Amino acid sequence: MDEARLLAGTERLDWLRLIRSENVGPITFRQLLGRFGSAGGALEALPELARRGGLRRQIRVCARAAADKELAALEKLGGQMIASCEPGYPPALSVLGDAPPLLSVLGHPHLLERPTVAVVGARNGSANGLRFTEALSRGVSGAGFLVASGLARGIDAAAHRGALEDGTVAVMAGGVDIVYPKENAALYQEIVDRGVVISEMPLGLQPQARHFPNRNRIVSGVADAVVVIEATLRSGSLITARLAGEQGREVLAVPGHPLDPRARGTNKLIREGALLIEGADDILEALSPAGRARVREPEAPAYGPAPSGQGFDEDAIDRARAEVTALLGPAPVAVDLILRTSDIPPSLVALVLLELELAGRLERAPGGQVSLAFG
Repeated sequence: MDEARLLAGTERLDWLRLIRSENVGPITFRQLLGRFGSAGGALEALPELARRGGLRRQIRVCARAAADKELAALEKLGGQMIASCEPGYPPALSVLGDAPPLLSVLGHPHLLERPTVAVVGARNGSANGLRFTEALSRGVSGAGFLVASGLARGIDAAAHRGALEDGTVAVMAGGVDIVYPKENAALYQEIVDRGVVISEMPLGLQPQARHFPNRNRIVSGVADAVVVIEATLRSGSLITARLAGEQGREVLAVPGHPLDPRARGTNKLIREGALLIEGADDILEALSPAGRARVREPEAPAYGPAPSGQGFDEDAIDRARAEVTALLGPAPVAVDLILRTSDIPPSLVALVLLELELAGRLERAPGGQVSLAFG
């Protein structure tokens, strides 16, 4: 990870405009910043890159006035926006390739610098599960860890309640100012007052179904370890656990009764290698120097973060664009496989993928995979 630095001058406004522009996600943001050296330079290049990728209209670039308005509204709420390069950004999250370039923060930002344990589980948690979660979170936070969760009903809410006294972070699927579900409004306010609330989404955005997997990657991404307590086989908690494994985090699970559907997900995780835990002490032991390794940085993708396209003429870029597009389809494929299948230099493949994504023709999937966008 690069040495932390504060954004200077209009950089924060440019960063916000870039990440709020059409078809720019965290990975694309990093590639644009690497190629053009600044968010301002990337903003100027967006229209031409999108045109080259096949977009037949002008790409929607976030207006300066809109970014100004969002920053002012957040400040009025008593919040702030922290960039991924700045001190105070969650250290475990900052090493990820898809880390949000900017996080909106309400509450007490200094808590984000603590080592963190994420606790997730069923929305319809059992009485025993909820009680256990509160006790576990209280023990973990009392030992100096920040407890992260998603403010969902059930296990998430119990995790926040248990850790309120010593430190908890709620990761929101919508704007940092939007309480979801509404029944957790009082708990949300307590977390703002005593803990910290974060989101990568624009202020005022109501959460939708497609936002929750992105929220889950942040829940696991800020943490050294992810603890799953009660989860069905098709639950979002298992998605969070899978993301945690891909991010290099420890995955821990609490076993449950075989006849309880809420135990099938956690028991499956244990069969697949998750560490079985029965209390806070097990988590602390797992994260101690004598236990398993702490959070590790995932390997960087082979195709690199900063496509330049320099040294290639237009004909070479056109041929590469046609070949890469032909190798893509509706099913996700690893970028590494595209590199092995073609003889195109990695920097040129990255440039073509960047153009296609800005044109809305490419979708990224976890694990460095890409596919053509349809519809």
